[in-house]
Amino acid sequence: MPTWMTRMLPESRVARRLSVQSVLFAFGDGVFTTGNAVYFTQIVGLSAAQVGLGLSLSGLSVLALSVPMGRVADRYGGRRVWAVGAFVEALLYLTYPFIHGFPPFVLLLTGFAIIATAGNAGRGAYTIGIFPREERVRNQAFLRAALNLGFTLGALGGGLALATDSRDVIRMVPVFSALVLAANAFLISRLPDLRPAAVESADEAEAEAEDEVGASPASPKALKNRGYVVTSVLSGIAGTHWILLLVVIPLWLVERTDAPHWVLAWLFGTNTVLAVLFQVPAARGMNTISGALRGVRLATGFMVVSCALVAVTGDTIGWVSVVLLLVGHMTVTGAELFESAATWGFMAELSDPYRRGEYQGVWGMGGRITNILGPAAYTWLALDQGTVGWAVIATTIVLAAVLLHPSVRAAERFLVTHELDVSRTPA
Repeated sequence: MPTWMTRMLPESRVARRLSVQSVLFAFGDGVFTTGNAVYFTQIVGLSAAQVGLGLSLSGLSVLALSVPMGRVADRYGGRRVWAVGAFVEALLYLTYPFIHGFPPFVLLLTGFAIIATAGNAGRGAYTIGIFPREERVRNQAFLRAALNLGFTLGALGGGLALATDSRDVIRMVPVFSALVLAANAFLISRLPDLRPAAVESADEAEAEAEDEVGASPASPKALKNRGYVVTSVLSGIAGTHWILLLVVIPLWLVERTDAPHWVLAWLFGTNTVLAVLFQVPAARGMNTISGALRGVRLATGFMVVSCALVAVTGDTIGWVSVVLLLVGHMTVTGAELFESAATWGFMAELSDPYRRGEYQGVWGMGGRITNILGPAAYTWLALDQGTVGWAVIATTIVLAAVLLHPSVRAAERFLVTHELDVSRTPA
């Protein structure tokens, strides 16, 4: 195998299996996601406003379930909950051909959101616990690169389906996704079980029983770690690069610049290529608290530069606008790479090993708040307020990054105070 290809693959056999699973999942999900707007409007019969409202309602409905779903993952095991969630998600895709009208659409999206919440908690707990402490962030970077590759392949598949302009073909897309995601669930079920890094007790049966049950009775609940709760919200704000990437910059290009619309393809293409090639290098050194905080600072710098560059394009013309938009989108990608790696570092280093699923749930709850409020707020600021709005966005991100430093240290002190060793790997 060529040396360059070897460097693109993780050393761990488990990480390689997880990478294959990540590509498969992202491919199956991406095939449908690429054309979901067409499916919802032409097949389900919804308006664009109803689609947006349904997405928001489903997000709100599961906000309070993030932590309970995390506890389910701790109780029954991260891999088991992840696998069951993946299988149920595949089944839900099979129901799409029978959905017509707004109420069933909202119910289905809510079902997806609940299952995804549980599955993500299980996946997070598993992918942290399965690797040694020093390898966690690096392997998460490999998995993120694999997801980006899978979503790209899925987008190509979804694009081919849309190109047929056939309603029958489009109707079959969620069925195809269901089959792919069922195979994904099978792969998850075949992953190795978590094993303790070291068993200090002579009674190994008792140690395994403790693993199966999950949380230690003496372990405080995740919501009691106030530093971690605050960190989850602040990290969600600092990580709003995805809103600029997927929502604000595309709308800005279309409505506020003279750049041709085909430039959007170049923006998304460069984002995918950079994410696949540079996610692993960007994660270097992020497996410590200090390293993760450095990643936040780097990501914030990239975000500020991006806001400044894109804001200028409202007054530029021709190729100047195209170049500035491309560079501005690339700097947002830089923010994505460093902030994502920093997030993995925080979750790995600040999670109680006996309650990793619960901690994943808290983190997801903090991020979901931003996901619900962020797109509307950022769109209004940028498109309606112009340069001042872009300055407010940049300032908000800087403020969140500054406040992250004391909140992270408070979460770290909580673990030290309660003598919780993050290097342990209970299931």
